[in-house]
Amino acid sequence: MPITQLEVAGYRSVRKLVLPVGPLTVIVGPNGSGKTNLYRSLYLLSAAAEGRLAQTLAEEGGVPSVLWAGSRDKKPVRMTVGVTLDELAYELSLGPVPPILDEERKPLSLFNLDPEVKEEHLWTVEGKRRAVLMERKDRTAFVRDSEGNRTTFPAQLWASESVLSQLAEPHRFPRLSELQRTLRMWRFYHHFRTDPDAPMRSPQVGVRTPVLAHDGRDLAAALRTIIEIGDHEALERALEDAFPGSRLEVQAPQGRFSLFLHQPGLLRPLAARELSDGTLRYLCLLAALLSPRPPAFLALNEPETSLHPDLLEPLGRLIVDASMHSQVWVTTHAEPLAQAIAKRSRAEPVRLAKELGATVVEGREAPED
Repeated sequence: MPITQLEVAGYRSVRKLVLPVGPLTVIVGPNGSGKTNLYRSLYLLSAAAEGRLAQTLAEEGGVPSVLWAGSRDKKPVRMTVGVTLDELAYELSLGPVPPILDEERKPLSLFNLDPEVKEEHLWTVEGKRRAVLMERKDRTAFVRDSEGNRTTFPAQLWASESVLSQLAEPHRFPRLSELQRTLRMWRFYHHFRTDPDAPMRSPQVGVRTPVLAHDGRDLAAALRTIIEIGDHEALERALEDAFPGSRLEVQAPQGRFSLFLHQPGLLRPLAARELSDGTLRYLCLLAALLSPRPPAFLALNEPETSLHPDLLEPLGRLIVDASMHSQVWVTTHAEPLAQAIAKRSRAEPVRLAKELGATVVEGREAPED
């Protein structure tokens, strides 16, 4: 199910934003404009479907640090993320856990950074009409089952996690199960480890790897998988486009995979431990975008990091080609990358800016509360 619209409210710099999402969406803006916040809001939905909502928010500093930091009205303090997926619309709203105090008004719990899911909804969408498939308030949810009957969700819900992660009878709630599978299959790449101790720089025990790990640790195995069962010709073309005359080699003595790059003028190939951060990051992007198992949705956050400007044009072509198989979301502050993508596609970049501390889309009026 492709994403057609993203709605975010009350999340960091995003006071309220409604954004159409196409087959290839490119978000451009200066540092601090809110690009990563939109990327992270999508990531939160995937984490919620996997049962990692509380942990993911904790890694961002907990609920108090992710809520809208600007002026507020008298409404409850909440953040909301919603997506429209073809004929389904899903929305998750959460806030801080109310303090539980003893008789002396001392806190009984130390978990004051956890989220509390306040509301959660799933609708079918037909034009402007919506029919409720699931409605949650606090720890109780009502769901339409496989026969269309409205029933109480058969469990008391864990307050800090989504209904999607607590689904024990998927056959009873097929639309809820369909959404859960969809969100879990989204793929995100934000940070590839390229420091001297990064696993990708050393031999790693490898298995056939159609999906690159989020940090690139299994890069050698992922590239070898493309060579053996993927589009190896596309890999060779993309490598030639970025590094003319170069050739990849993967060795695996005793099953430990190592990556080497042959380059013109050098008498021996360079091992992964000798390659620059930018070269390794680009090879990771090749493995991610040429995956033999392309995802329905793929998000890249600032893929230009550490790359030489000469690589942005080849990267743009690679991203456009990937959008033929996957819905692709890119956030970037590199205008040349955005223009390289626009030149080969109809994806004009969405430009973000700040107004009174809030993330806005240039040229569009902010949605009313």
